[in-house]
Amino acid sequence: MNPASTPARRVVITGIGAVTPCGNSAPETWAALIAGRSGIARITRFDPTGCTAHIAGEVKNFDPARPLPAPLHPRGPGSDPMTQAITPKDVKKFGRFTHLGAAAAVEAYADSGLDAHRATLDPERMGVNLGVGLGGLPEMEAMHDTWKAGGFRKISPFFIIQIAPNLLAGQVSLLLDCRGPNMSVASACATSGHALGEAAAAIVRGDADVMIAGGAESTVTPLGIGAFAQMRALSTRNEAPEQASRPYEKDRDGFVLSEGSAVFVLEEYGQAVKRGAKIYAELRGYGATADAYHLSSLAPGAEGSARAMRLALKRAGMAPTEIDYVSAHATSTPGGDGEEAAAIATVFADNKANLHVSGVKSMIGHLLGGAGAMGAFAAVLAIRDGIVPPTINLTNLDPECAATGLNFTPNTAVRKPVRAALANSFGFGGTNASLVFSKV
Repeated sequence: MNPASTPARRVVITGIGAVTPCGNSAPETWAALIAGRSGIARITRFDPTGCTAHIAGEVKNFDPARPLPAPLHPRGPGSDPMTQAITPKDVKKFGRFTHLGAAAAVEAYADSGLDAHRATLDPERMGVNLGVGLGGLPEMEAMHDTWKAGGFRKISPFFIIQIAPNLLAGQVSLLLDCRGPNMSVASACATSGHALGEAAAAIVRGDADVMIAGGAESTVTPLGIGAFAQMRALSTRNEAPEQASRPYEKDRDGFVLSEGSAVFVLEEYGQAVKRGAKIYAELRGYGATADAYHLSSLAPGAEGSARAMRLALKRAGMAPTEIDYVSAHATSTPGGDGEEAAAIATVFADNKANLHVSGVKSMIGHLLGGAGAMGAFAAVLAIRDGIVPPTINLTNLDPECAATGLNFTPNTAVRKPVRAALANSFGFGGTNASLVFSKV
């Protein structure tokens, strides 16, 4: 077959799962976001006394061995049913990021309706790309203490399985019998944005027909919180946790570290239509760039970020005027928010009157490796429901951000048709990812 004559393969989203500080499922999380409800609170997993930051976005009341709403049969009819993402026996085998990510991935798979078609689907055409930024930090800290107290013989034989970032993708591929491409991206806070983009590229080039893609992170630990606090990157608004994450606000003082996961089922459009799948949106474009400027700060005017957005639009074959919503990276840091806002204003200079921008980290906090997928989560569901989630805690807009002329959707969700949306995620090392989604 002549590749030049082959029609381009399209990629659509047919399933969504999430476990976040705002809810233990995708519907719970989305309901909180559009209601403007924060998931940030005082840290409960350890005593933060002595640290400047006492707050985080912890996932609450989460049981990794919770029963599934209905049994699944990823190995086809007649196979043993899967009734849990993680069994009670295996809870100690995996790190918390795998607990969170596997739960979100299995939810996305169940939501997609693929399970009813496994008898006719080739598992070698199904893959996984689940990004994790830092891996099993809680388990590293705990095992170091165990080793110090008891010596080498006390080190768990499961330790490497607990901490290796790619073990989430490996476990999901095993659970869901996905025998195609299997990998884990690690690119700091752009991790899961890149995971989604690279997973879509695998479908476009014909390596897979289905990809389970997204990201997870769990680093709310003494070292995780302490290290970012020592960088003076975290908010110290300890007396008012729900108000601490405040993108674009004049008196913002840093981000709030959080844990969680967001995962999508990406599927080749023709297959999705053939099996009668519900389609949330189409992933139209992906842009990945580097600032080559600084390891922990955006380039002036977020130049690299602007290139990522333009590249995503170009690959989507769309003009900036066709985008109705930007799900911004918007961490609530004094420098980053203004730089990204300037880049958005430059890219969408001819579309400011129609464009809404918001930062859901104001409610979720910063999921690090899961942040890009969380931004995509907001973009995709805004398209489906015609609701733009708000940027909460925004009462006194930073003059630098105000000068951009952008609408940052302060405090209250906005109902409007969203034909297409762009989601940004940027990370330490000067790495950038932008994704464009649209209605089908």
